[in-house]
Amino acid sequence: MVERIADPDDPRVEPYRFVRERDLVGRDGRFVAEGQVVIEVALARGRFPLESLLIADDRLAAQQALIARAEEKGVPVYAAAPVVMDAIAGFPIHRGLVAIGRRTAEPEARTLLAGLDGPAIVVGLVGIANHDNMGGIFRNAAAFGAAAVLIDGGSCDPLYRKAIRVSVGGALVVPFTRVGAAADLPALAAAAGFETLALTPAGDDVLARLDPPARSLVLLGAEGPGLPADLIATARGVRIPMADFDSLNVATTSGIVLHHLASRRDAGRG
Repeated sequence: MVERIADPDDPRVEPYRFVRERDLVGRDGRFVAEGQVVIEVALARGRFPLESLLIADDRLAAQQALIARAEEKGVPVYAAAPVVMDAIAGFPIHRGLVAIGRRTAEPEARTLLAGLDGPAIVVGLVGIANHDNMGGIFRNAAAFGAAAVLIDGGSCDPLYRKAIRVSVGGALVVPFTRVGAAADLPALAAAAGFETLALTPAGDDVLARLDPPARSLVLLGAEGPGLPADLIATARGVRIPMADFDSLNVATTSGIVLHHLASRRDAGRG
């Protein structure tokens, strides 16, 4: 049953209030998912429960299948006129469809890695502070079947609203957890039988010629500074040769690397 919302101050939609302001100050364990594709992913494959959906009333007829899936999962669905939705959020909700989800506890990194059997690709992120890049990396991780993402303390939140949107829901699908210090990543990987590959322009191994290990931890650093030299020194350096313009975006880099590793992984299964 869709519940109608006429008053922007209705307590049922309080978590949707002041969306942009709460992007900055936090949501007490909640996150915001926007748009049909992202919410479909969240309902079908997402690792986090949705608390509710808010839909513009002029979109209800087109969203009957999604509403039915939400109701099957016991997720309340609210509908409001577009002007009321905009007043609730504090800015125009052009997609006319938004959801509130609930974060769950992140596993220990050792536990997460120990639970991965057989060939696996894990992504390690160091200093990724841009939400567009974070979302793009998670989108690629989901597309190429990465088993998990490990995130250092200097990286931004993959469940930030923009990161989820850019990931097209990938941030809601791929398991991830925080690792406080990037320097701990290679040792954690080795303990679980993973070899660490550090992406760096100075790497000895060329990606296209790399015969990857069955279990790989792929380290990606922020654009500009890249990975710390002491971290690269503990790993196997891998490079992507470029023309006279050494400036690959880190999300693009992740797609190239994960495609190569996934292709080799899948060829081995065949």
